Amino acid sequence: MKQLKIGQVAKQSGISVETVRYYEQRGLIPEPDRLPSGYRVYPETILQRLHFIHRCKDLGFSLQEISELLSLQTDPSTSSALVKQQVEHKIVLVKTKISELQMIEHSLEQLSNSCCGEGTVSDCPIIDFLKH
Repeated sequence: MKQLKIGQVAKQSGISVETVRYYEQRGLIPEPDRLPSGYRVYPETILQRLHFIHRCKDLGFSLQEISELLSLQTDPSTSSALVKQQVEHKIVLVKTKISELQMIEHSLEQLSNSCCGEGTVSDCPIIDFLKH
């Protein structure tokens, strides 16, 4: 099996060396073997794991949630229902965040509409609102 040094892993996965080390520290990837020189060497399969982590991050999963998904993935007896449950929980969190952001957007639009954009800052209703 081909062994990759950390720089090769970083380059082939599109992440930084520091991120590879951080993922190792967080337990998202296993601690690699080391050469007598002290260099980390990873099995080529680490690239698949890093791709999995990257896809999870793209979907908004936190590193803790990714760790949980990795744990589920590595246990062959895990029911796919547990994985689905994790995804459905994330959907609820995303919908809640969207709702909160829409409320913020509405409040900001009202605030913006309260000011004509003319005059001095001391007369600005936005500043007045933010002070109180």
